[in-house]
Amino acid sequence: MNLFPASQTDPPLPAWQTLPTMCDLKSEDPEEPGLPDEFHHLQPALLSRSLRLKNYITDRFFTGTNLNLYYDVEQTEWHKRPDWFLAQGVPRLHPEEDLRRSYVVWQEQKSPFVVVELLSPSTEKEDLGVYAESEPDMLLSVQPEVSGKLHSSDSQNGLVKKTTLPSKWEVYEKLLDVPYYIVFSRYTNRVRFFRLMGGQYQEQPLDHENPRIWIAELEIGLGLWHGEFRGITLLWLRWYDADGNWIPTDTEQERAEKEQALEQAEQERTRAEQERIRAEQAAEQLLQVVRNLLEIGMSITQVSQLTGLPEMEVQKLQ
Repeated sequence: MNLFPASQTDPPLPAWQTLPTMCDLKSEDPEEPGLPDEFHHLQPALLSRSLRLKNYITDRFFTGTNLNLYYDVEQTEWHKRPDWFLAQGVPRLHPEEDLRRSYVVWQEQKSPFVVVELLSPSTEKEDLGVYAESEPDMLLSVQPEVSGKLHSSDSQNGLVKKTTLPSKWEVYEKLLDVPYYIVFSRYTNRVRFFRLMGGQYQEQPLDHENPRIWIAELEIGLGLWHGEFRGITLLWLRWYDADGNWIPTDTEQERAEKEQALEQAEQERTRAEQERIRAEQAAEQLLQVVRNLLEIGMSITQVSQLTGLPEMEVQKLQ
């Protein structure tokens, strides 16, 4: 059965030369731009797995990945899906016992402290707002992240409701006051860093060759690391510590601890072996001293008293 019927040349060409490839076909639903590709799964995982907060134990902060973030108590269906976000000072489980199915700001009473968005051409205006550099007609129109269509007005219980859906940029900046907002494009390897200052995001200068973002409140930094994660070698966003060292993931930490334990065990074995050899050498030297003393005519009793060996042991060496 031919699973890939297509017009062919003579002689036939392979499918990868005659059919559209992943680079030709869109990975995003045009009704909902920004649906995650594989990178959108891997990069947030690295951020979560390498995050270490000195002032918060692991059950007192939460990281979310592509999770519905509900932000408007007047429009309870409106939500955004940050690629990754951190909220500190909230329980890991909600309420202390269950995994979250979403993050509801008016219930949590905490906005995210850091948000990371992974840029794609179709989400640039949504993610970067006034800082977007593409031409407007090059961007896909921003679609609502709720079912149904938006209307210019709607009413419920006689009250007129807001119906203009804000962008992610507007939500993070104006509605949630997220202090740290970071945008990364894997297509250009560009990191952009925005801080909330006076109620508005201000872009902070970064070294394009070695971008580093230090978050003083968390005593941790975010930088661009070239390395292998889950078998893929790329430039990745990754956390670093106060000494500038990349923070290991949980798996890397476990592997390092095992390697350290094996190294310590090997050092102990080597040390024990060295002690054994030294003890054997000392014993042999003592026996040689006994033989020498006996050869010069000392009595067994005298040699025993001088060396500390029992007389029976000295007698065996005559």
